[in-house]
Amino acid sequence: MSTILSASIIRVRDGLPLSASTDYEQSTGMQKCRKYFKMLSKKLAQFPDRCTLKTGHYNINFISSLGVSYMMLCTENYPNVLAFSFLDELQKEFITTYNVMKTNTAVRPYCFIEFDNFIQRTKQRYNNPRSLSTKINLSDMQMEIKLRPPYQIPMCELGSGNGVTSAFSVDYKGAGKISSAHQRLEPATLSGIVAFILSLLCGVLNLIRGFHAVESLLQTDGEDLNDIIAFFLGTAACLYQCYLLVYYTGWRNVKSFLTFGLICLCNMYLYELRNLWQLFFHVTVGAFVTLQIWLRQAQGKAPDYDV
Repeated sequence: MSTILSASIIRVRDGLPLSASTDYEQSTGMQKCRKYFKMLSKKLAQFPDRCTLKTGHYNINFISSLGVSYMMLCTENYPNVLAFSFLDELQKEFITTYNVMKTNTAVRPYCFIEFDNFIQRTKQRYNNPRSLSTKINLSDMQMEIKLRPPYQIPMCELGSGNGVTSAFSVDYKGAGKISSAHQRLEPATLSGIVAFILSLLCGVLNLIRGFHAVESLLQTDGEDLNDIIAFFLGTAACLYQCYLLVYYTGWRNVKSFLTFGLICLCNMYLYELRNLWQLFFHVTVGAFVTLQIWLRQAQGKAPDYDV
């Protein structure tokens, strides 16, 4: 019999489970699938936004969008179009129920466990095709799957069961590099916009002080060249933080922390030329922007609501 057995909602960046349905089957095959499920949840960021993993008598399907992945386990003969229609329905309901900030700042596993009620109701509908056929139109999903079929994950990309990751294929790694260059970030929040403006302001202030220092050096030769370098380095660091806040790049979080470290070093060197409040302002803005860069993660394919 073709059925959906379980479903989970996972945060992409760290594999944190946000909500899940309960499955009661305890067969050996199911226990193996649960291991694959956990392994996949830790590597979601490495895969495209629509994938299938075939594990013998069971399939694991998932879609990813806006930093959240919607995963399901079903029998091998369950229709693909129904499986991805089910996931699409979970995605639309979850996005309308919880905003991006809530999912980004969640720290406890299963903190949206109340969403399980919707998962269970939807699972029952999709496991009863007679009641389902009159309620949904599958033609759009059939066309989408035909035009853009799910990526079939080979076992070699999943890794071994002992937690040691096997080597990825060269083609897939290359494709990942290409797609990461065009990766879009989640929508900007109000705090992110404020951080961008403050970082830009700090960069402009450093730039003005740097030009004044150059002018003073040329006129009176009483300015230290290292002070000028510190001002311009501070300007570059602030502007680069603005760039990291707006665009996706590899090692983005690491670059943001290194840039913040450069801002701190520049302000430590310039402590004689700035009062305590000015130093506090520049360092606090740098820390705030670094936090916003960390919170604004890459998103998957945005859902189509036929608007």
